[in-house]
Amino acid sequence: MSLEELINSCQKGNRKAQEQLYRRYSSILFGICLKYSRNKTEAEDNLHDSFMTIFDKIDQFKFKGSFEGWIKRITVNTVLQKYRKEDPLTLVSENIQEESEVDSEFQEISLATLLGYIQELPNKYRLTFNLYVLDGHSHKEIGELLGTSLGTSKSNLARARTILREKIENDRTKVIVGMLIFFLGGIV
Repeated sequence: MSLEELINSCQKGNRKAQEQLYRRYSSILFGICLKYSRNKTEAEDNLHDSFMTIFDKIDQFKFKGSFEGWIKRITVNTVLQKYRKEDPLTLVSENIQEESEVDSEFQEISLATLLGYIQELPNKYRLTFNLYVLDGHSHKEIGELLGTSLGTSKSNLARARTILREKIENDRTKVIVGMLIFFLGGIV
């Protein structure tokens, strides 16, 4: 069945077509949900909510532009809307540092470790970090998506980077201490 036929069947409420659409796109959308969620369980809930919205709004898709892009936007918006409701994204009072490129220290750790650190960030920092660093949105766009100001976006990004730097530095310290203990034969 072609994608167009699958979408048309979903628009008519065909459950088998909805199941096929889910199978075709769930892994892609789960990756997006995982990126914006605190853990796997929350990502699964966000994926479920996203597909509920997709199936609810699929009759609005008019075959103009990419269907995959359309469902990705719905997924991101569904997740962001959920976090907006549960944790208002407010300005934190700190000095806003100038934007910089992704620090080289972020590139020195494994992707899995960095993803784990990102998932541990508070919602407002995690969402801002992901939208800016991973998805390439401007602070203005982030403010519009999250319902915050440009300054709040910059501040939240700076705070997210500070927290991530601290976690990375803490891990480095643990590795160095572990190596010293190993090389010194357990004598510290």
